[in-house]
Amino acid sequence: MNSLIFKTATRYLVPVLLVFAIHLLLRGHNAPGGGFAGGLVAAGGYTLYALAFGVTAGRRTLRVSPECLAGGGLLLAVISAFASLFAGKAFMTALWFKIPMPGPGYLKLGTPFFFDLGVFAVVAGVVLLFVFSLMEVKE
Repeated sequence: MNSLIFKTATRYLVPVLLVFAIHLLLRGHNAPGGGFAGGLVAAGGYTLYALAFGVTAGRRTLRVSPECLAGGGLLLAVISAFASLFAGKAFMTALWFKIPMPGPGYLKLGTPFFFDLGVFAVVAGVVLLFVFSLMEVKE
């Protein structure tokens, strides 16, 4: 698309969409959102960029192929799901890790976050694979 207004708006909207996707990912454990919704919003941002500047520019901006993104996300989700079995607990039982932080307190990370991160990557990768493939057929 050769609209100057669309290209200019896209340059401002894509970072906002990606930050909102991360926000949805991080708040999804205790509120609506999570990996699925965040992955859709992130894919929407890259789709908007590909519509404005072309599929080649969209793929270059993504920096990793959608297939690798989806495969890596699936691997991360499966590893986080099976981690509890290696710890001697039931399948998909949450495991939490405390990471000391500078100052008072610590960061608490767990397998649910890594599972959501994997779902985020799978959804974004699959949607972008579909969108980029359909846009390349059009060209």
